[in-house]
Amino acid sequence: MRPHGGDPALLREAFSGFPCGVVAIAAAASGSDHVLVASSFTVGVSQDPPLVMFAVQHTSSTWPILSTASRLGVSVLGEGHTRHARKLAAPDRSRRLEGLAVHRTSHGAILLLDAPIWLECSVWSTYPAGDHDIVVLRVEELSTDFAHQPLLWHRSGFTKIA
Repeated sequence: MRPHGGDPALLREAFSGFPCGVVAIAAAASGSDHVLVASSFTVGVSQDPPLVMFAVQHTSSTWPILSTASRLGVSVLGEGHTRHARKLAAPDRSRRLEGLAVHRTSHGAILLLDAPIWLECSVWSTYPAGDHDIVVLRVEELSTDFAHQPLLWHRSGFTKIA
């Protein structure tokens, strides 16, 4: 063991060694489509009521807009999204969903096609956590298509389940 001494690069490297799923959180809000990518997504926070959560940086310029939507689409990225995954988080917000097939719900949530799991959620609560906020979402509707394998984030890159 070695102390990290507050070194963000060392901490980021250590955290990157934990493989995790990646989600796109998307909705129509403020007159246009918005999406952000989260690798901090957690399912099974609660089954009654059905809750999931993710963490978002305070510096996000997308979350303040998305948080106003009545419903958010949460799509677990699948292997077929590999070539689009980095674009979903690109600085040019207007092109993030370009070239992706999506489904729009009647509540304004946007779901990416070819995902293994889709959740339509509403914001349940938000909690401050250092330089992030923890956002707890209530699952209102869901669908699965396990013919698509999830995409994983590991060691600062996308990979597949072997």
